[in-house]
Amino acid sequence: MSDRARLRDELVTWIPNLRAFALSLTQSAQHSDDLVQDTLVKALSNLDKFQAGTNLRAWLFTILRNSFYNGIRYRKYHQSTALDEVDPACLEQRATQEKYIEFQDVLRGMSRLAPEQREAIVLIAAEGLSYEEAAAVCNCPVGTVKSRLSRARQRLEEYANGKGARAEPVP
Repeated sequence: MSDRARLRDELVTWIPNLRAFALSLTQSAQHSDDLVQDTLVKALSNLDKFQAGTNLRAWLFTILRNSFYNGIRYRKYHQSTALDEVDPACLEQRATQEKYIEFQDVLRGMSRLAPEQREAIVLIAAEGLSYEEAAAVCNCPVGTVKSRLSRARQRLEEYANGKGARAEPVP
């Protein structure tokens, strides 16, 4: 099997992770699917630029993240769109009513975070990237990722305790 074919096969294994990361950024199932598709197209057309021996997952997440922020910059000057609510119908299993309410609270809390804080939580807590890998994806120092994660955790805790329910995202 050629290196290119091996990379394509490995790329497919990261699609669920890309979808989860995209959903955390866009907070819309439709927009996240579009973002993942755009990421895959860019990755496949640039496989020759991938450096063997480096982290494919981090490379894909970087492409996805850059595409997301490029889209925000584009929309800022060309159109305005509201973030959609996550559709609970896309969940594979219906949770108990208490778990469903907790899940909705977490989604609301996540939506109140600044995008940089939200991506730090997802990359480290949900995707299991190291601080160094997350810093590479976000193109920032490790200390910045740690700071974003700390602030995100603090804001989520405040929200869970009812202290941050009316707070707006920090730019």
